[in-house]
Amino acid sequence: MKGIATLSALALAVSASVQAQVLPASQSNSPWYSDAQMNVEKKLQRSQATKAKNVILFVGDGMGVSTLTAARILEGQMNGQSGEEGYLSFETFPYSALVKTYNVDAQTPDSAGTMTAMMSGIKTDVGVIGVDEDIVRGDCATVAGNEVVTALELAELKGLSTGVVSTARITHATPAAAYAKSADRNWEDISDMGIDENPERVNCEDIASQLIHFEANLEARFEGSDVDGIEVAFGGGRRHFLPKDEAFNVEKDAAAGAEGDRSDERNLIEEWKTLYPQGSYVNTQAEFDAINAAETQRAFALFNESHMRYEADRLNDVGGEPSLAEMTSKAIDILDNNDKGFFLTVESGRIDHGHHAGSAYNALTDTIAFADAVQAAVDATSAEDTLILVTADHSHVFTIAGYPKRGNPILGKVVAVGQDDVALAEDGMPYTTLGYTNGRGFAELSGETDADIRYGIDSDNGRKDLSTVDTEDSGFHQEALIPTSSETHAGEDISLHAMGPGAFKAQGVIEQNIIYHLINEALELHSEDDK
Repeated sequence: MKGIATLSALALAVSASVQAQVLPASQSNSPWYSDAQMNVEKKLQRSQATKAKNVILFVGDGMGVSTLTAARILEGQMNGQSGEEGYLSFETFPYSALVKTYNVDAQTPDSAGTMTAMMSGIKTDVGVIGVDEDIVRGDCATVAGNEVVTALELAELKGLSTGVVSTARITHATPAAAYAKSADRNWEDISDMGIDENPERVNCEDIASQLIHFEANLEARFEGSDVDGIEVAFGGGRRHFLPKDEAFNVEKDAAAGAEGDRSDERNLIEEWKTLYPQGSYVNTQAEFDAINAAETQRAFALFNESHMRYEADRLNDVGGEPSLAEMTSKAIDILDNNDKGFFLTVESGRIDHGHHAGSAYNALTDTIAFADAVQAAVDATSAEDTLILVTADHSHVFTIAGYPKRGNPILGKVVAVGQDDVALAEDGMPYTTLGYTNGRGFAELSGETDADIRYGIDSDNGRKDLSTVDTEDSGFHQEALIPTSSETHAGEDISLHAMGPGAFKAQGVIEQNIIYHLINEALELHSEDDK
């Protein structure tokens, strides 16, 4: 490799000499030209190491390529730049690939099937978690024999520390695919399973219970194994762990009545505390901040009754919620107490929810917060021993359209190149750069930072006169053509960004299940001899 690099450097030097003779000074001295040349030269210095001590998988739920583009522009504009020239933290990683996201039975996928692919190395159906395509959705009797083994489970069996972090409910499809087996992604607690109408389901374990009893379940599946369970679980979804009884409410402003949903009277938080008396359970910012990561071996946090708040809305939480970057840093600081290494998966679940609600503002600000979390992981680890993978599970029907001039506010109305006034469509009305193909459509909720408020308001689809509307306001929801109860996923490829040992394998156009194999090979989770 050293010889190849030397020859390549010599070739570049010769090329530069030739260019100096034939290129106009205005071209060769252009920052566009020199920056691009430096970028090419950096590629010669990339590491080809293959084995990692640690792996961190970041998943921006719903973070399609158009979301990345719009978020990087917004981040730049928030920092006083035009925006287009910037990069989100992980977009500077040395290796990348395009990823095909379809499920076995679906052209446009859901998060359960896509995350199961990334965790297990095989694709499966829409709506099922931790099982293969032979499952029958909703029939829990078909789970047995169709379970897959996940990267997180293999890491546990190898003696590594493991963690799951999400801004969604920790029992939601993406985080759950790391640890659970379920015939339906919606079975987050027993009250979701329809046992009265389907009494046979009483023999199935809900997702929240599987998280708490992950250690025992894994040891039961692998005779003779001795694991110590998931060391870190941070997210939302407290309602799925508490009985449906107001006496167990944590936040005094619970939306209505009992904060918990469980109909079996089990308090899973107390069950976790009994199993792990030395562990730290927290549900507020202050309690989270008080965790001593250097001494803590295990931590469990449920910061909200349902999903955690959007980044723009986070400071409105009664008990306070840490940012995704803070949760990521704390998780790493706990997991790296294990000298053998760790596997951590981190999801920004609310990018997806912002899009579903038709709010580009919330989707993009959560994408920026996600990029901050990736940077926190880069700062807390070494590229010599930690493979960091950043990807999405699927995209959304989110577009960047028209012909806005460079630097035009990405959340604003289109102002064309060479113009000072807002452009008008053929119907005589202005239009925004960002929009959605389907969803609930336009809403003007001035100053609102919680996109989910949109669901309490009637849909309003089609073209609207935006002449007097502040489309850059946090409460603006973009127009949508096709009326649907919420905006939908899309089916195009998403991106994968990689740095660290084994990162160079992230190249080309790949199937989504290959991501598991990148993790497996970097950590040597199992070999052919283990099968």
